[in-house]
Amino acid sequence: MSRNKQFWLFQLIGWGAWVLLLLVRDMTFVPAEYMRDRVLVFILDASVGVALSTGLRYLYRLVWEFMAWVRIVVVVVGCLAASFLWLPVKQVIVATELGASVDLMGYGWVPFVNQLPFTFVLLLIWSVLYFCIKYYQLFQDEKEKLLRSESLAREAQLRMLRYQLNPHFLFNTLNAISTLVMQESGEAANRMLGRLSRFLRYTLEHDPLELVPLSRELQTVQLYLDIEKVRFEDRLRIDVQTDEDSLLGRVPSMLLQPLVENAIKYAIAQSEQGGCIHIHAHRDGPRLVISVADDGPDPDGEADSRDSIASCGVGLQNIRNRLRELYGDRHQLQLTREAPRGFRVTVIIPYSTQ
Repeated sequence: MSRNKQFWLFQLIGWGAWVLLLLVRDMTFVPAEYMRDRVLVFILDASVGVALSTGLRYLYRLVWEFMAWVRIVVVVVGCLAASFLWLPVKQVIVATELGASVDLMGYGWVPFVNQLPFTFVLLLIWSVLYFCIKYYQLFQDEKEKLLRSESLAREAQLRMLRYQLNPHFLFNTLNAISTLVMQESGEAANRMLGRLSRFLRYTLEHDPLELVPLSRELQTVQLYLDIEKVRFEDRLRIDVQTDEDSLLGRVPSMLLQPLVENAIKYAIAQSEQGGCIHIHAHRDGPRLVISVADDGPDPDGEADSRDSIASCGVGLQNIRNRLRELYGDRHQLQLTREAPRGFRVTVIIPYSTQ
């Protein structure tokens, strides 16, 4: 609703409530047959109040940027002037046959406050309410701007984290293609370039802030694995297990690729026999549980080396930051060792199909 519409809505509600209060007061001692005339008189008088308070609104807008003491003086003088303008109108209404029996000069309540008309008090109350509502609206505007700024900053950060993944992956792939060229494996290099092209086209077509179904994310991973298959051939084996609900769950785009990339880097590439990457997903009530595991050896034979490398890796760190930005405390990223060998990364996020 626009500010102008809000103003007129508040005007109707406020002055309507004032008329209602006067009627409730009169119902205690005025016979019912006279109530219709009094309703008309009170509505007519309140209409004058609407006109005068609307004029005060435009006056206050003119001095809005002035110092506080100037606005206070304008409020007091404006209310006093408007109340004295109101008095002769009341006298005209009371002079008519319709308003002769109605007390409009003091409404039966506190006719004078320090020799000032009661209408001055009424308009002063209106002015205080006007400034309170106006300041509240300004506060809401500033709050909205702050939220919008935070949202834009958050969006920019997510995009930055998301786009950091592609150069990292691209470097590894181009390095592998360079190796194939050096080995004069032109056909393999050509296949890898073609699959790289399809993979990059796929990633560019999807918004980095988009939540995509897990089924689509697995298609992206498959494109990546097709590239790595050229490099590792039979040394790379894949095991994918999902349930029907998990495939419908939405996940951040490009969530799995860096997890699979880490598994290949620290497990498959470290073993002459290669290994198997296990991608499992299932729905656990309100949560979606996704894990990427491998059966690779520990680098240099150190038991804790995989944990320290994984926790500091660029890909996993980016995923950790993205999940924190998207889900706050409603996510988990777990790094665990497998027995007798291997490593598992488990992502737990809220399950949603929207």
